[in-house]
Amino acid sequence: MEHSSGAPASQELRDRSVRLNLPLVLPEVGELQDACVARLIRLLERREEVLRVHVVRAGEADPAPGAEPQAVGEAQLCLHYDPERLTLAQITALAQASGAEVTNRYGHEVIPFELVGSEDDGQRVESDLSRLPGVTAASVNLAAQVARVEYDRRRTDRATIEERLRASGARTVSDAAPSEPESEPAAAAGWYQRNRELVWSLVAGTLTATGWIAGRFLGAPPAVSVALFVGAYFFGARDNVGHFLWDLRRGRFHFNIDLLMVVAALGAAILGAWLEGALLLFLFSMGHALEHYALGRARHAIAALAELAPQVAIVVRAGREEEVPIAEVRIGDRVVVKPAERIAVDGKVSEGRSGVNQAPITGESVPVDKVPGDPVFAGSVNGEGALIIDVTAAVGDRTLDRVIKLVAEAQTQKAPTQQFTDKFERIFVPLVLIGDALLIVVPPLLLGWTWAESFYRAMAVLVAASPCALALGTPAAVLAGIAQAARKGVLIKGGAHLEALGGVKVLALDKTGTITKGEPAVTDVVPLGGTSASDLLATAAVVERRSQHPLAKAVIRAAEARSLPVPEAGELESVTGRGIRSTIGGRRVEVGRLLMFEESGVAPPVGVREAVAKLEAGGRTTMVVWRESAAGGDGSGEWLGVLGIADEARSGVGETLAELRRAGIERIVMLTGDNAGVGNAVARSVGIDEVRAGLLPEDKVTAIQELAQQGRVAMVGDGVNDAPALAHAAVGIAMGGAGTAAALETADVALMGDDLGRLPFAIGLSRKARAIIQQNLAVSLGVIVLLLVATGVGAAGIGTAVVVHEGSTLVVIANALRLLVYDRK
Repeated sequence: MEHSSGAPASQELRDRSVRLNLPLVLPEVGELQDACVARLIRLLERREEVLRVHVVRAGEADPAPGAEPQAVGEAQLCLHYDPERLTLAQITALAQASGAEVTNRYGHEVIPFELVGSEDDGQRVESDLSRLPGVTAASVNLAAQVARVEYDRRRTDRATIEERLRASGARTVSDAAPSEPESEPAAAAGWYQRNRELVWSLVAGTLTATGWIAGRFLGAPPAVSVALFVGAYFFGARDNVGHFLWDLRRGRFHFNIDLLMVVAALGAAILGAWLEGALLLFLFSMGHALEHYALGRARHAIAALAELAPQVAIVVRAGREEEVPIAEVRIGDRVVVKPAERIAVDGKVSEGRSGVNQAPITGESVPVDKVPGDPVFAGSVNGEGALIIDVTAAVGDRTLDRVIKLVAEAQTQKAPTQQFTDKFERIFVPLVLIGDALLIVVPPLLLGWTWAESFYRAMAVLVAASPCALALGTPAAVLAGIAQAARKGVLIKGGAHLEALGGVKVLALDKTGTITKGEPAVTDVVPLGGTSASDLLATAAVVERRSQHPLAKAVIRAAEARSLPVPEAGELESVTGRGIRSTIGGRRVEVGRLLMFEESGVAPPVGVREAVAKLEAGGRTTMVVWRESAAGGDGSGEWLGVLGIADEARSGVGETLAELRRAGIERIVMLTGDNAGVGNAVARSVGIDEVRAGLLPEDKVTAIQELAQQGRVAMVGDGVNDAPALAHAAVGIAMGGAGTAAALETADVALMGDDLGRLPFAIGLSRKARAIIQQNLAVSLGVIVLLLVATGVGAAGIGTAVVVHEGSTLVVIANALRLLVYDRK
């Protein structure tokens, strides 16, 4: 839409603006901080005809200063241009061409990898990727084992990026996929590689225990115990030293926490505390092995999504059924799915009937009956009947593929709490290193400590101050929360949205299609004057049969549901906005609003008026039915009765809203374009606090802004018509994400099934995640403060610091993994 930019009158003619949805211009960009947004703006502003380009909220007429959008889905590109030099079509084409130029040059890849390492290794890999020529931005989430890389296609490509990942010590997913079944020796080697860290840690622990027992109880010479402790040092520090030497060979030096542990152990050896140093390395390596195992559980929960769809499908070609790889299945192919098989494609049923378990995609707890014309999704499980499916989406465009892609991207987006901990670490770690150096030097010079005592305490402080639990507590919770949500049919597109959803106080819901079924239905049949309900409904259905009006279709469905005969009627006469007239067996029949009869000079009886008034007070649309007394008569007739029609509330909505209140939602508001009578009737039936009726899309945006003053607002809609309101809410929640790509792209959260009943689970999960993140933050910071004080004053040594430090890290990860079993039931 084109409009004036609000410039003074003297400039108005030479300053017009147009807005384009940013995701349409830059489809590969997933966040506003992406450098491609700035590149696009710079590219457009180089043109003299373009006066200014900036990003604004979708649907906001005059954005307030500082009211920038927070996500790509709610953003629009606003272009101010000179209308004397460019037309609306030209500026639109220019923006799209510039977006295509940026998209074609700069690629965005989300690359899964495998790397057994410490939290600091994530920063090391991120640094390695950032220094690769052509890479413009890199973000690595070690907990999720995912890297998000932006790069210049002219200078590098994905293969080169994966090669750099491998050079950094990681394995890409393609490296880990064998092309043929493993032999027994290969399988054993594979098991060893996957569990090497745990095996070496157990060897270190065994050697440490043996050295202690030999010296303490068996009377072995000290040299024997020391030799065993040296062996424990080797196995306990092997990975840490290996990473350090790897970096040195590549001309880099990372002073990370792993190296600090090795230095602390060497310091203990210098002081003759071999047992304590060996115990430190054993506990540290064991802690890391358990951390990686625990985080692997959350990663595997997400990776399991990719395993839902079969890798082959049975396709009908040239009249024969043949099994082909799923990558070779094309749109328009016909796929046969046998009973109890998992469906491999997105498509529509062309033949057969069966119940299909869609829980892996939509979270629905019971199978959904499928008949010809119904959609099915890859990853769902067929029931007892065979189905033939017409393929509607190729591999890569299936709902499951989009979900996997969005979940992978969500893992790379950091939650606000994680952003805080990252900033905290960048300040905290250098301060600890400076303080530790002072602890080694100052006390011997000023307080009379021995150098050995001062050095020992400094090593203990290094262990105590390691922020491992702080670094892992939040990403582990976000990873587990997103994984559990995806398994239950709820797609949460990042840690920020997971945290935000947990703080929602006010819930705004669209009416049509969200609270209601989205199609009118006959709710009341009120016969009058001795007429039966069947006669009333059948007569109305005969007349409405040839009409295409939605209310007419509701009457036909009601008659068919009661198996009433619906013969052909005579010529149809439509009275626009009022009703219709026709003949049945030569007798004239009229069906319509009360106003149609009044305008014709006919006065309906009191009974008709009372029935109409009662139904309309309940939010019903009414249809009055009149029939002529006899064929070819004098025009006298009988009032058969009144039908009440409404868009009914979905089954179970009232119970769902009650659950939401128990989950902590303080106020529930309906936003609808319908009149207040209809809105209030639906609201009363399901228990909604407030109705705002007669709203246009821009009015819904205003309502969201007003409701935001009462607390954090979430908006639930269909993801298309309600896009502006979804964008302005703190959290936009789309219904039916499995059925529309637009819903997946627009909202922050998508309920994959067309079912509001998943919302209490989503909000409950996010509140639980927020609580766990806060608990982990408190435990992490509390343990660091406690250990710093205890080791600083000498109340705790290296061994105690290691036990408590690693224990706290395992505690926060175990706490986060509780989200993997969360179920609101």
